[in-house]
Amino acid sequence: MKQLTVISGKGGTGKTTITAAFASLARNAVLADCDVDAADLHLILNPKIRETMEFKGLKIARKDSDKCISCGKCLEHCRFNAIDGNFNIKDTGCEGCGVCEYVCPAKAITLVDRISGHAYLSETRFGPMAHAALKTAEEASGMLVSLVRENAKRLAREQNRDTVIIDGPPGIGCPVISAIAGVDLVLVVSEPTVSGVHDAERVLGVAKHFRIPAMMLVNKADLNPQMAEKLERYCLDSGVKLAGRLPYDNVTTEAMIAGKTVIEYSDGAFSAELREVWAKVLVSLQA
Repeated sequence: MKQLTVISGKGGTGKTTITAAFASLARNAVLADCDVDAADLHLILNPKIRETMEFKGLKIARKDSDKCISCGKCLEHCRFNAIDGNFNIKDTGCEGCGVCEYVCPAKAITLVDRISGHAYLSETRFGPMAHAALKTAEEASGMLVSLVRENAKRLAREQNRDTVIIDGPPGIGCPVISAIAGVDLVLVVSEPTVSGVHDAERVLGVAKHFRIPAMMLVNKADLNPQMAEKLERYCLDSGVKLAGRLPYDNVTTEAMIAGKTVIEYSDGAFSAELREVWAKVLVSLQA
């Protein structure tokens, strides 16, 4: 089983569009959306949910009103403003640190598991898909990413799928590390802007730190040819393979509005170039 993660140093570079296109080109793959904080691959692939599971991340404090003596110790020591003047715990503010439980003389507060989101096993027109959604203001997204990846690998084993294609989160934080740990290849989708170049360098540094082979795809390359060349020079100097250049094309937006991948929507020049990119990625993935 080979695992490919599509990532970007910043949001908006087009990685979900690329991932969806790869899904329509792959022949025997499991799909995984690991951008759990802002999942959107489902908007294109329209998965049919077959199984839902609760994700329990951080703990949350719960008060037993019958035991509470209104001493105010919890309010005094809480540093997250999660307790109001009546000594009630505000769920959206509680970080599950446990200080209120520790200082409560009446043992009226305990920490319990909180449901921080849900993970899903679904079916799409291109094969099985593992994905998830984190609730608003929840943390521990790295843990949820790990759960999605484990679900994807389980689907691959059960259905004899030979590839897992992962739509990763942007940035360089814990969710990204969880999305790329142990994969066979990462494809960094970047754009030719100052921030795009800077963030691509950072995320490639993360991949290098974890010794994961990486490729670069320059998207919207014709918007700033000089910056696109700078990205390519950086790849050359760093020993990073270039998967290709893609031009800016309104067909990507048109395809999303139609609820289709670019490959499904159009057989034009943009799709032809995407097919070439996928062919290069496959070669590196199988190396």
